[in-house]
Amino acid sequence: MNVKPRVIALLMALAVLLGAAGSYIGIEYFANGGDSQSERLANADEGAETFGSLSEEEQMEFIKQMAGGDAELEKVEQAFSIIKENYVEEVDEQQLIEGAVQGMLDTLEDPYSVYMDPETMEQFNQSIESSFQGIGAEVSMVNDKVTIVAPIKGSPAEKAGLKPNDQILKVDGNSVEGLDLYEAVLKIRGEKGTEVTLQVDRPGVSDPLNIDIVRDDIPLETVYSDTKTVDGKKAGVIEITSFSEKTSDEFHDALEKLESEDIEGLVIDVRGNPGGLFTDVQEILKEFITDEKPIVQVEDRNGEKSRYFSNRSEQKDYPITVLMDEGSASASEILAATMQEAGGYELVGTQTFGKGTVQQAVPLQDGSTIKLTLFKWLTPDGNWIHEEGVEPTVEVKQPEYFYTNPVEVEESLKFNDNSDQVKNIQVMLEGLGYDPGRTDGFFDEQTEEAVEEFQADADVETTGEVDEETGGKIEEQIIEKVRNEENDRQMQKALDVLFE
Repeated sequence: MNVKPRVIALLMALAVLLGAAGSYIGIEYFANGGDSQSERLANADEGAETFGSLSEEEQMEFIKQMAGGDAELEKVEQAFSIIKENYVEEVDEQQLIEGAVQGMLDTLEDPYSVYMDPETMEQFNQSIESSFQGIGAEVSMVNDKVTIVAPIKGSPAEKAGLKPNDQILKVDGNSVEGLDLYEAVLKIRGEKGTEVTLQVDRPGVSDPLNIDIVRDDIPLETVYSDTKTVDGKKAGVIEITSFSEKTSDEFHDALEKLESEDIEGLVIDVRGNPGGLFTDVQEILKEFITDEKPIVQVEDRNGEKSRYFSNRSEQKDYPITVLMDEGSASASEILAATMQEAGGYELVGTQTFGKGTVQQAVPLQDGSTIKLTLFKWLTPDGNWIHEEGVEPTVEVKQPEYFYTNPVEVEESLKFNDNSDQVKNIQVMLEGLGYDPGRTDGFFDEQTEEAVEEFQADADVETTGEVDEETGGKIEEQIIEKVRNEENDRQMQKALDVLFE
């Protein structure tokens, strides 16, 4: 049977991954710790490089040893040979290999375990290396749908109105059904100044939304700080938009500056933060968490746990609250859960996204890559928040108009119409101080009067109908109101909780 060693190496790559510990979680990496498993985690990249440097024969022998010998491969080899030699049409050997690898990952039913073939991997790397340009959103696969985890603060995606849990159906009119995550991402990415139209399915909205986004440079700054005064007391606020290589240093500098200004409390805001490097969230947590409990735990397939600790002996002498929402994922959830369980601090906002697994990305010899889930991460108390999220200790939702959708008006909305679009407009009008009388989607006389009142104030032709111009004006004013810090109920509550 003529099956090349490289073919077997590809088909059995999973076995190799199980021997090389380490992790890649979204864009999160675990770094050096103290025990043997932590050392293996730290040396994952070195292990991958070592395997890649072996000859095909050496790789094959290594894989056989891990798999228990040739017996485990016989069925795969037999199927490969039968298909290649007997199928009614000539078969591309490489296509069979790609399908075998993809098929093995598909059986796991894990959206975070994925495969990128050499071509996709090359395009993906070129896209990343060329520039930080695109729409600026963290995406994941949820129930086989390309799903927004969170738009990045200040990004085109945020400005256009993309929200956590939006499911992308089409890109520029082309369906993404059947594409893997990275193939879909490559279609969404693009050069600064170019436009992309995403059709999204939004929870609670019956019809898909079409959202136009102009690609731009993606903000690289991840830490923003400010001070606010509450009843004569000075509070520091640090917002973390993602966890990148310099985030912990930026955070330390921001915290040091705030403390030099004699803050009496601190709010850490990770709303809409999709995650990032674990090394950085670990360093940030060391600023606040003592050595009494682990910062985080990592559990392998056998239930063995590695625990990561701070060396701090005392907590800060001022109160702290953490702000979070449904767009807070992965490393943000580690921060929130640890601050509550190990620090006793209050969590303000809404339930987080819920990602509690750890992946390792390992390059294969032909330039392709497999990213496989290897670990769970657990909170200091050993809780697994996967697909559940972290619950706030103080639940606060934003005003209803914060959750409205971009206005789409193909035909004017008018008296007696009944739709989600009308409901959306009613909620917006109510948020702007007008009284539509109802927010159930039925366009009655009172809604018509509210539209007329808005049109008169906005210097728009008074028709009582919502056409494209009126809808655009309503949306503009809502965006302004959402961006006004005075309307941020969650922040106001987080500040109040500090000094209660």
